[in-house]
Amino acid sequence: MISISNYRDQWFGNIRADVLSGIVVALALIPEAIAFSIIAGVDPKVGLFASFSIAVITAIAGGRPGMISAATAATAVLMVTLVKDHGLQYLLAATVLAGVLQVGAGLLRLGHLMRFVSRSVMTGFVNALAILIFMAQLPELIGVPDLTYVMVAGGLAIIYLFPRLTTAIPSPLVCIVVLTALSIGFAFELRTVGDMGELPSTLPVFLIPDIPLNLETLQIILPYSAAVAAVGLLESLMTASLVDELTDTPSDRNQECIGQGLANTATGFIGGMAGCAMIGQSIINVKSGGRGRLSCFSAGVFLLFMIVVLGEWVRQIPMAALVAIMIMVAIGTFSWSSIKGLREHPLSSSIVMLATVVCVVFTHNLAIGVLVGVLLSGIFFAGKIAQIFRVTSVLSDDGKARTYKVEGQLFFASVEDFNKAFDFKEALEKVVIDVSRAHIWDISSVAALDMIVLKFRRDGADVEIFGMNEASETIVDKLGIHDKPGALEKLMGH
Repeated sequence: MISISNYRDQWFGNIRADVLSGIVVALALIPEAIAFSIIAGVDPKVGLFASFSIAVITAIAGGRPGMISAATAATAVLMVTLVKDHGLQYLLAATVLAGVLQVGAGLLRLGHLMRFVSRSVMTGFVNALAILIFMAQLPELIGVPDLTYVMVAGGLAIIYLFPRLTTAIPSPLVCIVVLTALSIGFAFELRTVGDMGELPSTLPVFLIPDIPLNLETLQIILPYSAAVAAVGLLESLMTASLVDELTDTPSDRNQECIGQGLANTATGFIGGMAGCAMIGQSIINVKSGGRGRLSCFSAGVFLLFMIVVLGEWVRQIPMAALVAIMIMVAIGTFSWSSIKGLREHPLSSSIVMLATVVCVVFTHNLAIGVLVGVLLSGIFFAGKIAQIFRVTSVLSDDGKARTYKVEGQLFFASVEDFNKAFDFKEALEKVVIDVSRAHIWDISSVAALDMIVLKFRRDGADVEIFGMNEASETIVDKLGIHDKPGALEKLMGH
């Protein structure tokens, strides 16, 4: 558990940069929150209130300072069918239940499962997300006035060149202010944030989803809640790992699960949709100097302040300014070194990375891409371990005894080679199986060992297993049957 002094430092150790970066992130959250609401088929205020609530609560209760959480496309797409078939109230109830499931995951310490996600999967996840972020900007760049391209180019120039003058003010914030001033001053006919949808004019209020509290309701919302909880945690923990690398600081993954769960639970009770960590906004935050909890908290508070109090000004921000920022995010997110690594890294690592990218981009579902990547990583790893397994044998001088020497990891992937290494046609009086340089891992390997011992005994040979380590002996004693009564009949019966 984090100490009070560390928690205080995470809030007040970087106040100026956290507040400024929070303002930048808040501006970037507005169009996306509205867009995600449209994706889910609900009013824009559902996404905007959710972004405020999730950002503020994860800042307080989350486990990754400096990471931005809000309403996201990854969770919005999962809610489309629920909203279409049952309406907004069921979405709010599903959001509350998803939060409860995430809190449970945190209490069960499921955040540690992230250690099974390989570096290649992480790189594929990041690259895919960069591609999706860029693709999401295309509607704002196709069929628009030529002036839009000039504004986007100007915005990118400000973002990349302004830091050469000073880094005291985040360049994305300067980009928004300058392009908005130009757009208003010269009355440019450009698409603005106001064109994305109506902004709310009142603060969110507490409400209880208006649904019947019975088993049928639970059966309706549980599949959606479980999917949202899983995808939300997956994206949050992957983003947390990325922020860990960018800031060279650790995060508490189980605490982040609890923080995300509390945020979604509370958000459902103020009329908001479920969300999770946002990799694009998190990178904007980090690159703008945000490091502490105050940055995410500021982003949520400024978001609510801007849409409720400064709504008339916010509506006039040209989308070109926000598109320029998101293009910068896409460029900064993509791991360009991974392209060079395709020739230098092992083929299996490159395949895992590319498979993750392709699956995410084609399905627009981060969970599917990561799941495919993790499965491929597991298969390739098992294949490599199985390759370093071997069995050699030596026949005694009198030809009556043979010693088999097993080396490597004996598990389901190496069982086939293990079985092939023994010659049951050879007439022997004594068989010694030396496993002093091997490790027996699973039920498949124990069953294979049973079968070999019993086959030799069936042919009249005396079998001795030699050199088994303590861990292997434990699993063989528990699962093995070759030394138990009736073993040969039982094994041959299958």
